[in-house]
Amino acid sequence: MSTTTERRRIGRGIVELLCALPLFLSAPLYRHRHMRWGATDAEVSAHMAGDDLVSRASFTATRAITIEAPPENVWPWIVQMGYRRAGFYTYDLVDNDGYPSADTVLEEHQDIAVGDWAFNMNGLLWVQLPLNESDAFKVKAFEKPTWLLWEKPDSTWSWLLTPDRQGRTRLVLRIRARPANLFWTLFMELGDPPMARRMLLGIKERAERLR
Repeated sequence: MSTTTERRRIGRGIVELLCALPLFLSAPLYRHRHMRWGATDAEVSAHMAGDDLVSRASFTATRAITIEAPPENVWPWIVQMGYRRAGFYTYDLVDNDGYPSADTVLEEHQDIAVGDWAFNMNGLLWVQLPLNESDAFKVKAFEKPTWLLWEKPDSTWSWLLTPDRQGRTRLVLRIRARPANLFWTLFMELGDPPMARRMLLGIKERAERLR
């Protein structure tokens, strides 16, 4: 990548982040709305895979979005997520070492199995975290292309993809966490709401574009 292209990429990332700064700073003021962004009452109250794995979770969020594509077209974008994989479809400057998230399905990251390393949070705020069971998620269970569960000791991410009669997908994401320290507590309260929203919108945009 040329120096000019690199500077433009970083510049765009800075502008995006500055524009989103009010969302990060105001997140605690709208916590209730952020915790259930896009989700119906039924989706918030429904049981999902992994609900019983994190005892005494202090952070529980259920978000949802409707995607104009069938589940089999949405599934690939989820399973390939992660640092040095497809990215996170959010603010790349702060969660993917500044590299843009993938805009194509990456075949090398489509085959998954229970026990695989999955959603690695490395690259968040340019911090290099070790690939271990405390700081990275593993595939706990899944049924392609219906649901997927990632787990680490203090957190679970549960995905549910439900088709409707119009050929669309209702995508529901539930995050349950018991932050281990102040850094993760602040990140979950300030960073997670706007980043999770942008991630879901990023999945929607990509799945619909390549429908």
